[in-house]
Amino acid sequence: MKERLVFPGLKIDLVTQENFFSFIHAGGKPWHKNYLGMYSSQWRGATIDPALMMIPADDHLVHRGDGVFDVMRCIEGSIYQMDGHLARLDRSAKAVFLPLPAEYPHLRDIIKEVTVLGGAKDCLIRVVLSRGPGSFAVNPSDCPETQLYINIVGFKGIPEEAYQKGVSTCTSTIPIKKAFFATIKSCDYLPNVLMKIEAAARGCAYPVSLDEDGFVAEGATENIGIVTTDEMILFPDFQRTLAGTTAQRVYELAEELAAAGLIRGVAFSRIRPDEACKAKEMFLTGTSINILPVVAYDGKIIGTGRPGEAVKRLSAMLSKDMAENRELLTELNWDGRGKV
Repeated sequence: MKERLVFPGLKIDLVTQENFFSFIHAGGKPWHKNYLGMYSSQWRGATIDPALMMIPADDHLVHRGDGVFDVMRCIEGSIYQMDGHLARLDRSAKAVFLPLPAEYPHLRDIIKEVTVLGGAKDCLIRVVLSRGPGSFAVNPSDCPETQLYINIVGFKGIPEEAYQKGVSTCTSTIPIKKAFFATIKSCDYLPNVLMKIEAAARGCAYPVSLDEDGFVAEGATENIGIVTTDEMILFPDFQRTLAGTTAQRVYELAEELAAAGLIRGVAFSRIRPDEACKAKEMFLTGTSINILPVVAYDGKIIGTGRPGEAVKRLSAMLSKDMAENRELLTELNWDGRGKV
């Protein structure tokens, strides 16, 4: 067999099993330094070599977006809300008729081991269930078994200045997923990608989508909340948006604020854009941002134009919860580092 295929003006190397590793290790990419570990059910093993963190081209995750995922955080060596994230992953898999992989009963242990293998006590843990390889067609029956991929990614939060000063949001014109699909954390994130592209072109970092009836829905990867002028904290209902694990915890913490008489109450509601613009406070919430104050929406100043007291209290409560709530923190065995 020829070792090189030659085309006019272009030379394409023939990659074989014998020379494969010389190609993938020819030069690392700058972003690889953030890739700390990966488990793949293709190998039933894990790696800390970013060059090996690959999935097959015929996995239906690649060419059809056929898979579901969830993302959780490891904070100072413990995973926050692991059970909540895995419960949502399970719901998403069932919603798309995705059978659970053979190692699924051991998923918690695999996540813990691979996180420790990655070596960073502050990181993001991305868990993906894919339809798996089997063909380049759309028929899921071509795929003999579901695949599990776990990626450990270094975590770098957004600048503290964003929390001190707040951020701006803008309404996206990209059509949102309809209710059924909006409530599944699936891997086909094209609408979310287009939201970010559109917002960036407008000089806005955080787009806000509207549902099919014109009500505020969610950000590209964030849930949204407002504080009304009569001290109610409102979230868009989860019938048309993804039920954020962090958002649900923030809702519970807001109930504590209400019980203490610091706000009037908290509820899910359908929020019109003009209501959001007239809010006393507004915020985004998610796994990687915690609670991020919003001080402008579509060019209109929210409240005083500075992060408000209710959002500050919620932020402090969430930070304390993430650091101290042992019921929601899964501790890892860092003394057993590297045992997979």
